[in-house]
Amino acid sequence: MSAVPNLDIVHDLDVDTHHRALRFLTAGSVDDGKSTLIGRLLFDGQAILADQLDMLEKRAAGQPLDLSLLTDGLEAEREQGITIDVAYRYFATKSRKFIIADAPGHEQYTRNMVTAAAGSDAAVVLVDITKLDTSVDAVTLLPQTRRHSLLAHLLRVPSIVFAVNKLDALEQPGPAFAAVSKALRAFAEQAGIEVTAIVPVSALRGDNVTQPLDGEWATWYQGPSLLQVLESLPGVQEKVEGGLSIPVQYVAREPGDAGDGVGHQPRTLWGRIAHGQVKAGDQIQILPSGQTAIVAEVRRAGETVAHCVAGESAGVLLDRQLDVSRGDWIVTPGSATPTQSFEATLAWLDTEPAVAGRKYWLRHGNRWVQARISSIEHRLDIHTLAEQEAAEIKVNEIGHVRIETQSALPVEPYASNRIGGALIVVDPTSNRTSGALLVRAAS
Repeated sequence: MSAVPNLDIVHDLDVDTHHRALRFLTAGSVDDGKSTLIGRLLFDGQAILADQLDMLEKRAAGQPLDLSLLTDGLEAEREQGITIDVAYRYFATKSRKFIIADAPGHEQYTRNMVTAAAGSDAAVVLVDITKLDTSVDAVTLLPQTRRHSLLAHLLRVPSIVFAVNKLDALEQPGPAFAAVSKALRAFAEQAGIEVTAIVPVSALRGDNVTQPLDGEWATWYQGPSLLQVLESLPGVQEKVEGGLSIPVQYVAREPGDAGDGVGHQPRTLWGRIAHGQVKAGDQIQILPSGQTAIVAEVRRAGETVAHCVAGESAGVLLDRQLDVSRGDWIVTPGSATPTQSFEATLAWLDTEPAVAGRKYWLRHGNRWVQARISSIEHRLDIHTLAEQEAAEIKVNEIGHVRIETQSALPVEPYASNRIGGALIVVDPTSNRTSGALLVRAAS
């Protein structure tokens, strides 16, 4: 049996990798084994409590443990045997801490997957090999495998790992894994996805999940286990270089020297830094007003600090009083230009299609504005990755649209700023979260 060439890990191991918790999600189609895989990681990593183990053993009644129950916490999930809500779990090895999210595989709950992917450092996309015809030259991947991979790529999840599951159910897993790997690489190349690794696993039996393969599997795969891949991945670090960008979340008023309500009362502008860094003496600009000031003091966790960088929550005191409220942005002067029109990639999550001309609510940072889709340029066919003309964007479809807003927003391309370039679309009638917008460019 010929050996399958290993897919090299793309990311170099960063010095700080082992000091930063890795946030990753599992995605893929229904019944691909996502919950079982996470359960296996928790079980082998000894990250489950004694009462949880007792529950599993009682439910098993002498049969193999159903590890998916460790994440499927809702009663409806256990009854239907599917994941509905995103389940977060935590575990650690000697070298790394992990925050894992089990995302639903059903199309109806794609919005939950998008929510989990937006803050993840990595995505593990499971591929159930028993659902694929591996006897043909070109293996056809399942639609949800392609959709979740595309969404993770569009949401700029830095590391995408394909875990080919249930190889224990095949008589000849080596050739089958080679065929699926070829299909995954071809799809990824066509979609512009940089694949970190393709790993064979059996979540049910535990093969190659936490320990490298041995025995018969080792003759056709000599790569790392899934856990070894995860331990080597870098965590997301927002860009510290470049201009400052802080969405103001809260304005705190502090007592003045003469007592509360009398005299000068300093105000601290709090927010999580999306981009760049801030220190005392920096000149800043408030958007959308355009007013400028000098940073007098920077605080973190209530204490004065020398500076704060991207990814940290900071409190900024200015050298003079400005009219600043929740939803405003603190930026480096001239680094962002508010606009009322921009192009964006739209991932639609609502059962009612998105149509041009209809008004929606948009959330950008901490600001809500009314907006409308001025035009739909095209939608993406997830099967062929071709751009097609479309009059509407249906549920779980991805399209390219133009947006017009009632008031100007300091949007930036999502490729350079994941916070300033992302918006949530909300239906004004039902208040449902209808879609996610990823800014391409101001138009």
